[in-house]
Amino acid sequence: MGGGTGLSSVLEGLKQFTHPADRATPGVDITAIVTVTDDGGSSGRLRREFDVLPPGDIRNCMVALSEDSALLSRLFQHRFPAGRGLKGHSFGNLFLMALTQLMGDFPEAVKASSEVLKIAGRIYPATAANVDLEAILADGTRVVGETRISHCRQRIKSVRLHPRKARPLAAALSAIAEADAITLGPGSLFTSVIPNLLVAGIPQAIRASAAVKAYFVNLMWQPGETSEFTASDHVRALNRHAGGKFLDYVVVNIRAITSAMKQRYAREAALPVENDLDVFFKMGLKVMAGNLASHGETVKHDPDATAAAVVKLAQEGRRRKNL
Repeated sequence: MGGGTGLSSVLEGLKQFTHPADRATPGVDITAIVTVTDDGGSSGRLRREFDVLPPGDIRNCMVALSEDSALLSRLFQHRFPAGRGLKGHSFGNLFLMALTQLMGDFPEAVKASSEVLKIAGRIYPATAANVDLEAILADGTRVVGETRISHCRQRIKSVRLHPRKARPLAAALSAIAEADAITLGPGSLFTSVIPNLLVAGIPQAIRASAAVKAYFVNLMWQPGETSEFTASDHVRALNRHAGGKFLDYVVVNIRAITSAMKQRYAREAALPVENDLDVFFKMGLKVMAGNLASHGETVKHDPDATAAAVVKLAQEGRRRKNL
């Protein structure tokens, strides 16, 4: 469960486990539940002009899980560099919008698009309602819109959806009930992960599920959104918005962030998230630790290492069910 680049990165890693080389090893069955509060860029323009759900995060997840040719995936990610009304739009977003208009239903359009791309799994929007995200900042200021919230430089106290009573898809609730593992993150805490927990019925469904529930802690602060947050601060925010505790595990990175990267992020007022593991133990949570960080142009979760951790959690969840 999540949104943004974090979720699509995890899905990209998990795809390799759907058809393992060792035939004795069962393949994983993937369901992605994706936040739908994006209001920036191409997705935001389509929301405003056509009153459709934002397709961008879902498009990225479809491409990440695609088993089809690289050319088709590149087509869905192609962004028009020019053209009146076209500049900045991605083909995949326009494709999803057109299918939504033809079929009259965004989730059905996602399903049809997933069949075109032959994705390894299923993708559901967290809700079919056209919702906006609102943040209440530490000083009481209210900010509406995911894009505006992500640019805030004040600490976020809480977030909520408008309309408040956004309902989940029945298929998403069924996937939660049947899961061996439910994972949240990595990704922007208040704008990618928590919005899924604000959809009516989803926190309750997660608690009722027999699955192992885990949160993948972000590697770095997100300026404004999670400045000075420790790993346990992330979990407390999840619990507050979900109406109480619901996690079994937190998954943390123990691979050192290079000095060069730390200096680069420090210029943007961001530091590595502190893994205050003693607090987790006091909270009754289990900790899974691994070398999850990948160093490129940015510090991010390595898709393969992160996916391997997800599979371990799912294996534990399956063993619990078989006891």
